[in-house]
Order: sequence, then structure tokens, then C-alpha cells
Amino acid sequence: MTSNWAAFTTAEPDLAKTVEDRFGNFTHHVLATLRKDGSPRTTGIEVRFLHGELCLGMMPNSLKALDLRRDPRFALQANPGPGTDMGGGDVRISGRAVEVLDPEALRRYADEVHPPDPSAFHCFRADLTEVVRTSVEDEKYLVLQIWRPGEDLRIVKRT
Repeated sequence: MTSNWAAFTTAEPDLAKTVEDRFGNFTHHVLATLRKDGSPRTTGIEVRFLHGELCLGMMPNSLKALDLRRDPRFALQANPGPGTDMGGGDVRISGRAVEVLDPEALRRYADEVHPPDPSAFHCFRADLTEVVRTSVEDEKYLVLQIWRPGEDLRIVKRT
């Protein structure tokens, strides 16, 4: 089961805001895709939350775009920032990338993001399968917030 960003925001508005804020703290994040041979590939990426979607923009024919065209599964991790503070926690999103091919949707994305060449880029929207936030509470608990489509938010505390 998958869900778009708007459905996640409706289901878990507080966690969605925390995740958006975490991604908003830095421009560059880490995307994991699958190569032809099935091994993982990690690359830098900029993400945007636009029109109820989590959007992944890429240069034309980049390896990550070709990976996603072949196998849409991905994992995305927010930049943890400098040092060891991890203010706001660690945030990860998994899902399936769906390439946006509608010319009007691509134009709207280009108008907001301003890619280097507005006529040549890939844009994928994320269908979410999991959102996870890991944080520390009271300086002694590791807290995991785990959301999956169709399930209640699960909170796990570890000492």
C-alpha cells in the first residue's frame, strides 16, 4: 500500500510538519536507489513539497533517474546537519517514485523550482510506503515514530 504526501499530512499532521521542517533545514539530502544489478546507489538530491506531493527533481538522464525508471523503489534520508546534535531527529522516507509526465504539472514544478534547464529535467512524485523519525527523548530514550499507509502511527521507545 502507498500514499501520497497529502494523505500522509492528513493522517499525521504533526509528524508531517516535523518531517517537512527537517528536510527544510538543509538543501541537500541523500537518495538511495537500486542499480541494474540490484546493489544500492546513494546520491545527493534536493526535494520539494509542492501541491500535496513530495517531489524529487533530477538532471536529465542522471543515473538516479534511470534507476527509478527501471525500479521505482527508493529511500530518502534528510541531511542530519553538522555535528552530532541531530536537532529535530533523524528522518527517513521510503516509497516508490512515479515519474511526472504531464506537461502542465512539469511546468508548475519548473515555475516553482527553477531547474537549470526548465525544458530538460526529470520529476518524480513519491508514493510513500514508510516514514520514520528517530529522536532522543529525556536524554535517555531513543524514540521511533513509524508511519505506514493504512496503519496507525507506531511509537517505539528504547532505553
